[in-house]
Amino acid sequence: MDQTSLLAPHSSPMSYLDLFQSGELLQRICAAWQRLQSCDLCPHDCGINRLSGETGICRSGALPKIASANVHRGEEPPISGSRGSGTIFFSNCNLSCRFCQNFPISQLGNGGELSIRELAEKMLKLQRQRVHNINLVTPSHFLPQFLAALYIAIKEGFNLPIVWNSNGYENVDVLQLLDGVVDIYLPDMKYADDAPARALSGAPGYAGINRLAVREMLRQVGHLQVDDEGIGTRGLIVRHLVLPNQQAGSTKTLPWIAENLGEATHVALMSQYFPAHMALATPGIDRALNADEYDAAVEALEEAGLENGWVQELEKERRPV
Repeated sequence: MDQTSLLAPHSSPMSYLDLFQSGELLQRICAAWQRLQSCDLCPHDCGINRLSGETGICRSGALPKIASANVHRGEEPPISGSRGSGTIFFSNCNLSCRFCQNFPISQLGNGGELSIRELAEKMLKLQRQRVHNINLVTPSHFLPQFLAALYIAIKEGFNLPIVWNSNGYENVDVLQLLDGVVDIYLPDMKYADDAPARALSGAPGYAGINRLAVREMLRQVGHLQVDDEGIGTRGLIVRHLVLPNQQAGSTKTLPWIAENLGEATHVALMSQYFPAHMALATPGIDRALNADEYDAAVEALEEAGLENGWVQELEKERRPV
């Protein structure tokens, strides 16, 4: 297919500093905040009024809630670099993955609410710690709150790249609020088929929704670009976790990436699955991933011509493709 249309943004790439100066960022904050009155930030489209204290599938209200904000060195090399990534783990999630390894945060809601200003101060503190970027983990249900915090932080000198580290269950029109704001998209592509997506993550229509979302991310930022030190400055990295018994559909997802996003796409093919949370009680994913299953996914990656990115040993050590 023609990749040109996918890679060409609506306009020249802009940074959030440009959007701040033009007033566009404030307009987007208002538009995003208004959506909380009948929340449709994610494909679940709960329609509840989060500003009045109602909560939907993500169990989140008007205030942002985070579990931690720390320097993290365990991401892909262009994200962690030499000084680490400033990682903010948001509490709760719009998915209910039965195997989530971060389930105390995503499913049990560990963490604490804070004000918009306090979230901005977390970002500024991480910048003072000289991290390469601010890495927002599972941020989609707090998009309006993040944009508002960014606005405050910019006024106080914030200027780091933004990494949007999400589960990939996103609405395209909501992602468009981030055009020119996010520098690096780091989405999951969890499933190739809807049946396991619904059964294992409570995500109706995940495959089609996810593919549209990732295409929009690529349109905004293009393929990964790095600086002279190998640190990511802009672009897309797709994460795909291989599941037991081919539940993730790896041999379908990887060729789709090559054909629809391009062989230049950076892919992190992850092997660290183990039966966390409710997985031991879930047939099909109630055991660890085995070497044959992961090797089959690596073979599919290679056959698709996806040469950029990282594969892992089952001992979790990443190695270049």
